[in-house]
Amino acid sequence: MAVFRSGLLVLTTPLASVVPRLAPILTSAARLVNHTLYVHLQPGMNLGGPAQPQSSPVQATFEVIDFITHLYAGADLHRHLDVRILLTNIRTKSFVPPLPSSVQNLAHPPEVVLTDFQTLDGSQYNPVKQQLERYATSCYSCCPQLSSVLLYPDYGPGMLPVQPLDVPLPSTIRPASPVARSAKQPVRGHQRGAVGGTFDRLHNAHKVLLSVACILAQEQLVVGVADKDLLKSKLLPELLQPYTERVEHLSEFLVDIKPSLSFDLIPLLDPYGPAGSDPSLEFLVVSEETYRGGMAVNRFRLENGLEELTLYQIQLLKDLNPKENEEDKVSSSSFRQQMLGNLLRPPHKRPELPPGCYVIGLTGISGSGKSSIAQRLKGLGAYVVDSDQLGHRAYAPGGPAYQPVVEAFGTDILHKDGTINRKVLGSRVFGNKKQLKILTDIVWPVIAKLAREEMDQAVAEGKRVCVIDAAVLLEAGWQNMVHEVWTVVIPETEAVRRIVERDGLSEAAAQSRLQSQMSGQQLVDQSHVVLSTLWEPHVTQRQVEKAWALLQKRISEAPSDP
Repeated sequence: MAVFRSGLLVLTTPLASVVPRLAPILTSAARLVNHTLYVHLQPGMNLGGPAQPQSSPVQATFEVIDFITHLYAGADLHRHLDVRILLTNIRTKSFVPPLPSSVQNLAHPPEVVLTDFQTLDGSQYNPVKQQLERYATSCYSCCPQLSSVLLYPDYGPGMLPVQPLDVPLPSTIRPASPVARSAKQPVRGHQRGAVGGTFDRLHNAHKVLLSVACILAQEQLVVGVADKDLLKSKLLPELLQPYTERVEHLSEFLVDIKPSLSFDLIPLLDPYGPAGSDPSLEFLVVSEETYRGGMAVNRFRLENGLEELTLYQIQLLKDLNPKENEEDKVSSSSFRQQMLGNLLRPPHKRPELPPGCYVIGLTGISGSGKSSIAQRLKGLGAYVVDSDQLGHRAYAPGGPAYQPVVEAFGTDILHKDGTINRKVLGSRVFGNKKQLKILTDIVWPVIAKLAREEMDQAVAEGKRVCVIDAAVLLEAGWQNMVHEVWTVVIPETEAVRRIVERDGLSEAAAQSRLQSQMSGQQLVDQSHVVLSTLWEPHVTQRQVEKAWALLQKRISEAPSDP
């Protein structure tokens, strides 16, 4: 069976009847398409008649919005698929402009068009497929060699009739009043509105929020994208996509689903954003979590002489398979947690390193729990090189750095027994970049040489993986002698708490220590694998075991040196 990168699924069955079959329809589609799946709703369309069917407007009702949510929720079981429900033909009652006469361009032109339309005998009936292909190409830009597949009866048990759903779908938009609302009730349209969020790794819950906003807005949608200070409280902020990348993905999705709208994507730098100050806005789409923030926006508007916005509160999308410590909703935070232990970028090739030795450079800010990770890796079979211990060897009398350091900084840095007083030496270089560079220019190359000797020892002992535990791995340029950089991250507030507890420093001294180091973000930007000790020890252990297992797989699959 051929597999296509992008596809268009045309749903022709009335919505209430297609709901019971939606899961198998999506499963069938996911077997044929592996990247982008566009969905076009045209309930009631007949592909079996003599006349070529035309796209017609679909009334935007609460039933339609609830169906869109249900479809995105179902698509969450196929996360390799980027599902996009096209809204061009979905119209609110108050605004019914004519359907576009031109073909709509899509970011990923479909290579195959699929449908749930049922032929009488369940066969791949050519005239129906031809009608389907002509319909698809009359609406959207498709690949020249467009294929077509009739999914029925693949998605259904034989010829069983499809019974409409008796129980209505859960409401996407929480009702503003307790009065019962009909599923067939039309949704009111507005000229301009707003929606905001972080939109990291655009997922199906984001798509529900954005789709509702796009249906409600008829002229312009302002999209606030959280940046800078608003990101600090996020879980694992070091793994957030850069602002420009998030905006790029958002823009492509929005233009695909409703190109007739004008989109204004702007950085959200405070809790109110444009929703708090733009007098032309009429509505704000919020989630259950951000509803209070929406109410705060309205209070702020009233205080500044502006009218309140109509708030549309969207129910959260449940994650059907949350893991321990993950939220039970579809969220970017959970996706970032799932990245821990994964390879984020290709490893370095280091032919100059001892053959048969795969070297990991392990780093992290002070208090991150880096040393505990090193011990866990040692327990799994790694040879661990502690750069602090190498430093002690380098500074010891007779050690390779001893004489050069004494000559550079004088004998007043020595204890009475002739050993270097590292506290005195540290106070001499702390905050003095020139003096610090003199010291590191002496010590770092010495430690690097000692580390290379340790690698040879690891090979002699038959160890396949050597881990260099070094807080200054990247500052010292030692990433040039490792295949992969692994970084341990925790929030700065937690790092301060741990340093105070472990070293007896004041909070100010702990913060000063952290500020003198590379930040977690700077470390992650150059890392291949990221880990975190933020949770219980058994969660950390599971992360390390996952990272180790993936590492062993990479090593076994790597081409051997000639």
